[in-house]
Amino acid sequence: MRRAVIVSTARTPIGKAFRGSLNCTKSPTLMGHAIRHAVRRASAEGSEVDDVVVGTVLGAGTAGGNLARFAALAAGLPETVSGQTLDRQCSSGLMAIATAAKQIMVDGMQIVVAGGQENISALQERYMAWTADEQDPAVVASAAHAYMPMLQTAEFVSEKYGLSRIAQDEYALESQLRTAAAQRAGVFDDEIVPIRTTMKVVDNATQTISFKEVELARDEGNRPDTTLDNLQKLQPVLEGGRVTAGNASQLSDGASACVLMDSQLAERRGLDILGTYLGMAVAGCAPEEMGIGPVYAIPKLLAHHGLRVQDVGLWELNEAFACQALYCRDRLGIDPLSYNVHGGGISVGHPYGMTGARLVGHALLEGRRRKVRYVVVSMTSGGGRAIEDAVVLAECLAAPGKAAQALEAYSSRRIPRVKRVWEASFQISRWEREDPVGNAQRTAALLLDCYKFLGEPI
Repeated sequence: MRRAVIVSTARTPIGKAFRGSLNCTKSPTLMGHAIRHAVRRASAEGSEVDDVVVGTVLGAGTAGGNLARFAALAAGLPETVSGQTLDRQCSSGLMAIATAAKQIMVDGMQIVVAGGQENISALQERYMAWTADEQDPAVVASAAHAYMPMLQTAEFVSEKYGLSRIAQDEYALESQLRTAAAQRAGVFDDEIVPIRTTMKVVDNATQTISFKEVELARDEGNRPDTTLDNLQKLQPVLEGGRVTAGNASQLSDGASACVLMDSQLAERRGLDILGTYLGMAVAGCAPEEMGIGPVYAIPKLLAHHGLRVQDVGLWELNEAFACQALYCRDRLGIDPLSYNVHGGGISVGHPYGMTGARLVGHALLEGRRRKVRYVVVSMTSGGGRAIEDAVVLAECLAAPGKAAQALEAYSSRRIPRVKRVWEASFQISRWEREDPVGNAQRTAALLLDCYKFLGEPI
């Protein structure tokens, strides 16, 4: 079967909803920014894109119509490029990437752009009110809690599974500290493309509205000075509850995109492959337990691929609420050191449709830095759904810097077996993917020859 690989990722910084830098940016512009830069990073021409797949949750107003098509046009892609918009609630961005991969693997497409966005500032209040007013009795008759607000589902999970307020606050603190450390180290810099835009400013005293030009270059949500004492002082959102503004995800605006490509095309072009899409799994759960869907979907995903939890080197599970992130991690037996290593929705922000796409890009880049093979990205979705998506990293050399030098030496010495630098790297990549065990001897021999030319001791 054809393979789909991810060759680039790009995203906007994440802005605080309502009072952040992106509070006046239209959705096509927001998503278009991520698409344009993802395509550039893939060294692709806009006319080569077969389709654009965009996930969003609040699909009305500025995000209405076929947002994917509008965003493609805003990105400067030609009119010949089509687009499709999908809604799987908070799993939308993740589902967009899975859909794009299937289009390559099954339908024969060569290049597909996929991602997600959310414009909470523009749409949240009106959209949610309208949805609440339009509940269908037929749905309620089948599932009494189908329309339960997310805050109530979080409190239900907290109570049912005994997740204390202190445990949730401790998790939230760790999330904030991890994100703060990541920002200081520039971990997100390879993902983010700064954006110039117009921000709406409301004077608190007079309620006068003005506008100013801004450039946003980093995520706005992190609170690096957070302490456990400060978190403990916050009042619960629902009286008598355990969920607070400090241990729940932040309302945010943003967009993220990836470029997926047929693996053979990517190899012919000599592109730096970030990862290979392996597959996805979904599982439903009781709507009132919305946040725990991953404990059902992840085992399905792993079983299908013959993997165990300990085989996965990096996990990204959206932090909708600390309670569900804690429960899923511990129920599945995931090592905290490989789980949401740079924080998540609590500390970075959660633009609903964007998050799944952002996490895929981040997991691939961070997985490469950590030299892990498998990464899993998981989302929980409103309405009691969960979706998982796994990708395998395309790292085949433990020391890529030295390998690159060796391959360059191969080329400069005109070794007959390797006429061009990329031919050797692609050969090794193919061997690793086809049969890493059976081809290990051939791979080692080729690398050995490379290292000999560098004068490296073996």
